[in-house]
Amino acid sequence: MTLLASATTVPLPAIGRAATTDRTLTGDCAPTTDRTPTADHAPTTVHAPTADHAPTTDHTPTGDHAPTTNRATPTLAVLGPPRLLAGLDGAERLGRVEHLARHGGPPNLSVSELVALAEDTGLRGRGGAGFPFARKLSAVVEGQRRADGRAAVVVNGSEGEPGCLKDTALLLYAPHLVLDGALLAARALGAEEVAIGVTRADVARSVRKAIAERGPLSTPVRAELLTERFVTGEGTALTDGLNRGPGLPSGRKVRSSERGLGGLPTLLSNTETYAQLAVAARLGALGYRDTGDPAEPGTVLLTVAGRQVVEAPTGVPLARVLALCGLGPGQGVLVGGYHGTWLSPSAAATALLSRDDLAAYGAVLGAGAVLPLPEETCPAGETVRVARWMAAESAGQCGPCVLGLPALADALGQAAGGGGPRALDAVRARMRAVERRGACSHPDGTARFVASALAAFPDEFDRHARGAGCGRPVLGVLPVTGQETYGAGGAPGPGSGRQGAHAATRPPAPEQRLLVDWTLCRGHGLCADLVPGMVRLGPDGYPERATMPLPARMRRRAQLAVRRCPALALRIQGAR
Repeated sequence: MTLLASATTVPLPAIGRAATTDRTLTGDCAPTTDRTPTADHAPTTVHAPTADHAPTTDHTPTGDHAPTTNRATPTLAVLGPPRLLAGLDGAERLGRVEHLARHGGPPNLSVSELVALAEDTGLRGRGGAGFPFARKLSAVVEGQRRADGRAAVVVNGSEGEPGCLKDTALLLYAPHLVLDGALLAARALGAEEVAIGVTRADVARSVRKAIAERGPLSTPVRAELLTERFVTGEGTALTDGLNRGPGLPSGRKVRSSERGLGGLPTLLSNTETYAQLAVAARLGALGYRDTGDPAEPGTVLLTVAGRQVVEAPTGVPLARVLALCGLGPGQGVLVGGYHGTWLSPSAAATALLSRDDLAAYGAVLGAGAVLPLPEETCPAGETVRVARWMAAESAGQCGPCVLGLPALADALGQAAGGGGPRALDAVRARMRAVERRGACSHPDGTARFVASALAAFPDEFDRHARGAGCGRPVLGVLPVTGQETYGAGGAPGPGSGRQGAHAATRPPAPEQRLLVDWTLCRGHGLCADLVPGMVRLGPDGYPERATMPLPARMRRRAQLAVRRCPALALRIQGAR
């Protein structure tokens, strides 16, 4: 992959000049190789991936969870001087020698120095949640005290989000930068091993080649090819897969800093996070902070329109990133992927790529997916298509997800197909029925995506519900993967799909509460009969809530419900 400077970009004061790559994007966001480039984004060469990291479909898991990953080859662009993508303007891939020539060797830092560096640079995770890296590292150190000093390091290189390719780009083209960061943390912690979880065969080959290029290592490093699901990147699912398990979320809040890889306290973070750590270690806190938003320094990797990976300083206008890729906001821009938020064209024109600025629009950057919706496609149809795909991504572990999300997708499809205003009311009811009721955050994220689309395109959904429609086709510009769309033929069965990333946040528990384990509940409904007024069933036949205050007068009935639940899905929290 060759990173090329553009001769016609608009100068950006204090940021530098833009760069673009070897392929252009059409106005509909779809990369092509057969269209004549425009003057503003004309590439000077076309460079195909080599055999070492061309996308392939070999060596992939089969069966019910055969991967349906995004096999696109990421193209690269930079806005301002590159850091993570440095050196790729003249190289297809940075091998060990090229990497050292460009970046030099990383320093050795103690764990206290590493924590201080992360604090001074304000480094946060780049996988979606944005958790402060210093706090995560400190939590592992605390976990080590209870585990005889043992620890492990995990790199999350899975990208179940179809609109993301940034981690794929790093591991294909600059894998040694990621290894530097992971080994830097491993040595500081005295970790027993580093495990890298990926879901593409070409990425696995690139990482294994990089490991081999380093020769003998004091800390063992392995790269594992995991089954591709939306759920694979969730922390407990990732460690389960690396532990040779099925790679599904535990359904319980388990901190990797306490128990992760091999049962050890584990530092688990995203691919880009470790690359950023390696850059920060070389530059030092002051050097790292000399670009980007002062409150959130450094650069960030974005995936624009599902194919173009852009490195940009934090705090730059979103509109400039879109312009660099030859795109505009269209009818709106989805930020943060399919658990993210739609920005209106006017908001996209003024929004800055920082946590604080995006928060003002109710959005987060998440894993860096930026998906503009062109004027030529139908917003309602695109939303239905993604909602059906998200329904098919259920891990099949809890009823509100297995039954609730397909019901939500069906209700949305009926509304978009002319079901009338009552059909839109049914969509909102279905959203309420799945919120805060899943074993992980996938139902909440899907409901948030649908709610954001209804808010961003109210006139579109109203016209469709009334049967008028918009007259535009559904072009499928929002990427989905594989045999993904759940249709009228039936809901996906247990284990038939993939699922979201982070465990849902639960309210503080009082002294005693009745809890529903969504991974076990099968919707028998007996609990509602045994504890009437306390357990209420939703329209899908499952309890409306996963946690309920338990008054003293109801304890005996609740204990009876726990004993009689056929699925053993009830328990009492705080019971003596």
